[in-house]
Formats: sequence, structure tokens, C-alpha cells
Amino acid sequence: MSKATGPKYRVHFRRRREGLTDYRKRVALIKSGLPRLVIRKTNKQVIAQIIEFSPEGDRVIASATSKELSKHGWLPKRNSPTAYLTGYLCGKRGKKKGVKRVVLDIGLSRPSKGSIVFVGLKGVVDAGIESTFDESVVSEDRIRGLHIAEYAKRLKAENEELFKKRFSDYLNKNVDVVNLDKLFETVKEKITKDDA
Repeated sequence: MSKATGPKYRVHFRRRREGLTDYRKRVALIKSGLPRLVIRKTNKQVIAQIIEFSPEGDRVIASATSKELSKHGWLPKRNSPTAYLTGYLCGKRGKKKGVKRVVLDIGLSRPSKGSIVFVGLKGVVDAGIESTFDESVVSEDRIRGLHIAEYAKRLKAENEELFKKRFSDYLNKNVDVVNLDKLFETVKEKITKDDA
């Protein structure tokens, strides 16, 4: 008679079972020895954090959310210009705390060209923190919001009623969506002055 044995499988960590953490990627990022730049998008905002590993628990060095951009005159949305400005603000704060280099942690996001994650990284790099990535994955025009401004101009000329409906958030807060790229430059200058 053979000896009884238990199940031949191993239960994964809870966050792995729930699909929240890829531990193989996480270990590779931690082995780099660099602080991680974590950029996440929710239904209403973009969050950028520079996080340092610690055995007791990760430590946030610098953080910025897109909601904070309203102080600088930007209507927080979940688009490319907002992701860039959030990353830029986080990068300025990280630079003040002595962060020189980061590695991007995209989590479970898919790495696609023009993604908010890469646009946020570009903002951090432009703030003066080093990181390696292919700059061809982001478009300068999309970062500045030129695609939104051009669409707004075209829609305003073709269908004023649809324009008011689609851009009601901007219009209610007196944001000139037709010149959004100019507003972007103004907000970036304000962030540079305030967090210099």
C-alpha cells in the first residue's frame, strides 16, 4: 500500500490569483536597483509615483495625480496631455528629492505605442530624470493636445451643437479647447516655476 500524499499543486499568492501583480516582472524591476516609476490610469485620473523598494514595504518618494493639475489651470482628464503633465509634475518632485534615474513599471498594462504610460514617462524624462525608452512611441503633437484642438476646431465648424455636447466639461470651466496646445505650454511653464 502506498503512502498518501497531498495535492500536487501550489496555491499562488493572493495578488497573483486576482490578476493584480505579475511577480516575475516585479522581481526583475527590483533587481535593477533603481526606483520604479509607476504610472496608472483610473476611470477619472492619471497617477504617477516614484517608488523605492523596501523589505518592510515599498516607499513612495514622489507622487502626483492629474487632479492636482487644476491648481495650475489644467482641466484634469484621462488623455495624453494630462498624463504628460502629471508625469512632469511627479518628475519635478522626484528631482527635488534627489532621484536621478528610474525604471518604468507598467504593471499589467499592455505596452502599446502612444500609451498614457509612455507619455507619462516622457514627462518624467523631460523633468530631468533619466530613463531609457524609445521616444518614437510617443507623438509630440499628441502630448501637446494638438489632436484634441484640431478635432474641436473641425467639430465646431461642422456641427456647433455636437461640439458643445462633446466638450461640455471644457466649456463649463471656461477652457478654450480650440487652443488647448497653447494652454498646455502655459501650464507646463507654471509647473516649472512652481516646482523649480
